Amino acid sequence: MNFSRPGALDLSALARPSSAPNSPAAGDAPGASWVVDATEQDFQQVALEASLQHLVVLSLWSPRAPQSADFNARLAAAANSYDGQILLVQVDVDANPAIGQAIGASSVPLVVGLVKGQPVPLFQSTVPDEQIRSYFEELIRLGAQHGVTGRAPAVGHSATPDEEPADDPRFAEADAAFAVGDLAGAISAYEKLAAQHPGDAEVAERLAGVKLLSRTQGADLNQARAAAADAPDDLDAHLLVADLDISGGHVADAFDRLISLVRRTSGDDRDRVRERLLELFVVVGGDDLRVAQARRALATALF
Repeated sequence: MNFSRPGALDLSALARPSSAPNSPAAGDAPGASWVVDATEQDFQQVALEASLQHLVVLSLWSPRAPQSADFNARLAAAANSYDGQILLVQVDVDANPAIGQAIGASSVPLVVGLVKGQPVPLFQSTVPDEQIRSYFEELIRLGAQHGVTGRAPAVGHSATPDEEPADDPRFAEADAAFAVGDLAGAISAYEKLAAQHPGDAEVAERLAGVKLLSRTQGADLNQARAAAADAPDDLDAHLLVADLDISGGHVADAFDRLISLVRRTSGDDRDRVRERLLELFVVVGGDDLRVAQARRALATALF
C-alpha cells in the first residue's frame, strides 16, 4: 500500500502531548504488557517520540469494524511476545480522526510500523497470526538497520536502580520542541548539546535523526527520484533522494548514490556530499555492515 503523504508523519497540528502516564489498552491480560492506547493529545509522545528509541507498531481500528477487537487482541499477544522490542499503540480512528488522516488511512484495520518517526506500511485488514509475526520480524530487522534496537518499558513498569532513567534531562529542550512539531527548535537544541558534549554518541544520533526527519518531511520518494533523474547535476535533488532512501530502508541505494556523487564532484560540492554521507552513517549506525563497506568505498572515492 502507498501513503498519500510518504515520509515523516506531520502531526504538528495536533495538541501538545499529555503528561499523563499511558494506560494499558482495554482487555489486556494482567502482567507485563507492551500495549497502549493513543489519542491526538498524546500521540506525539506515545508514538512518534517513542519510535526514536524503540520500534512502534500502530494499530488503527474502529469500534464500527466488528473484527477490530479480536484482531487487536491477536496483535497484542504477538507484540507482548517480543518483551519490549515492539510497543503496540492502538488508535481509535473514530475518536481520533486527525491521526488517521495524517497516516492516510482509507480503511481499518490498518497496521503501520514507526521507525524514527517514519511510517513503514505493514498490512491492511486482518491477517493470520503467523503473518503478523512475519511482518513484526521484518520490522525488527529494518529497525536494526536504522540503529533502533531499544526495548520499550512494560506498561506501568517502574525503573529499578540499575536501569537508566527514562528521561535524560539534557534532552528536555529538544523533546519539548519535538513534541509540538518544532523540528528546527529540536535541531537547535541538539546542536547546542553536541557543542557541549563533543563525541557523545547518543547526542549525535538524535541530532542526525531529527535533521533527517526535517529534511524528508512531506517529501515523496517517487517524485524525488524523477527530479534527480531529470537533473543529474542537481546536488540538492540527489541529496534528498538519498535521505528518503535511508528513511525507507534503501540504505545501500542511498550510500551508492552519494559515493557516486563524491566521485564526480569537487571542492565545496564534494565536501557537502561527504558531510551528508557521514551524517547518514550516524543515522544507520556504526555497527551496520553496510556503513563499514560504504566507509571503505568513500575512502577510495576520496583518495
